[in-house]
Amino acid sequence: MSNKLYVGNLSYAVRDEDLMQQFSSFGQVQSAKVMMERDTGRSKGFGFVEMSSSQEAEAAIQAMNGKNMGGRDLVVNIARPMEPRAPRSGGYEGNRRGY
Repeated sequence: MSNKLYVGNLSYAVRDEDLMQQFSSFGQVQSAKVMMERDTGRSKGFGFVEMSSSQEAEAAIQAMNGKNMGGRDLVVNIARPMEPRAPRSGGYEGNRRGY
């Protein structure tokens, strides 16, 4: 089992330090990162926590999944690798559509 956790349904006020504090009672937190919007600097409402062992990660899942934090019920599970996405064109596609 992996020791990297996905933490979803976060309040937009939660920051890295908040995640680290919440999960530290289950073991040593290697890293805690709330994902932020690049343009606005606002939280995306999810993050990742890496525990020092898979046993600590499992304990954190059991205790924190469904727990209310900041008025929202957390979703905590093992992080999955990001799925590949199609390349973005980044430009106006009007000409390809015949406009």
